[in-house]
Amino acid sequence: MYAIKAMPSQMYTGRWQIDTGTVKMDTCMALDNFGLADSEVITATVSYKDLSDHRLIEATKEGDEDAFAEIIERYRNPLTNYIYRMLNDYEEAVDLAQESFVRVYFAIDRYHSNYAFSTYIYRIATNLAISEIRKRKRRRLFSLTGLYQYEGDDEKEFQPPDNKPLPEDNTVNAEKREVIEKAILALPEMYRVPIVLREVQELSYEEVAAVMKLGLGTTKSRISRGRRLLRERLRKYFDDNK
Repeated sequence: MYAIKAMPSQMYTGRWQIDTGTVKMDTCMALDNFGLADSEVITATVSYKDLSDHRLIEATKEGDEDAFAEIIERYRNPLTNYIYRMLNDYEEAVDLAQESFVRVYFAIDRYHSNYAFSTYIYRIATNLAISEIRKRKRRRLFSLTGLYQYEGDDEKEFQPPDNKPLPEDNTVNAEKREVIEKAILALPEMYRVPIVLREVQELSYEEVAAVMKLGLGTTKSRISRGRRLLRERLRKYFDDNK
C-alpha cells in the first residue's frame, strides 16, 4: 500500500492510497475551523493509468509494485522499439529493455524528479544499446555495411521479426521501409542514436540532448548530419525507383 501525503494547509489534509489497481483519495476537511467537531470524508477514484510518471515512481519507492508495473506497461513497447532500431535484433532488444527496467527498479531512489522519467530510462537504454554494439564490434559478430553491399553469403539481410513493436506506416511499402531501416542501422553510432531518438521515438531536441548528455547545439548538429547521411544513402534507391 502506498500513501502520497498532500501538503498540509489550514483547510484540509489528503491521503492517497493505491490498492488493487486504483487510487483512493480520502480528503478530510478540517471543520474545526468552522466550530465543528466532526470531519467529512470525500472519496474519489483514479486508476494507475491516470497517474503521472512521477507519482508512480514515488509509489514504487514506497514499495508499491503495481505502480512500477504501470511504468513497465507505459514504456515497454517504445523502449523495445528504440533498442531494436539500434541493434536490428528483436530478442536482444527485449532483453535490454528488461534490463533497463531492472536497473531503474533497483536504483529507484537515485531518480529525482527535476528531469523527466522518460529521459532517465532512455538514457539507461541508450547506454545498454551502445555497450552491446561495441561488444559485437569487438567480437567481430556485428558489422554495418552500405545499402545492399554485403561482404559474403553469410551476411544476413535485414528482416524484421513478425512480432516487432514497430509502428504501422501505410505510406511506405515494406520494401522501402526495409531500405530505410537498413540505412539507419548503417549510420555511425554518434548519428544513429540521436536520429532514432528524434525521428523514430519523436523526442524533442531538448529531450534527445538530455538523454545523450550533450549540448543542444551539438545535438541539433548531429541530427542534421545524420539526416544528410540518410538522404545520401537513400537517394540512389529512390531515384532508381521513381
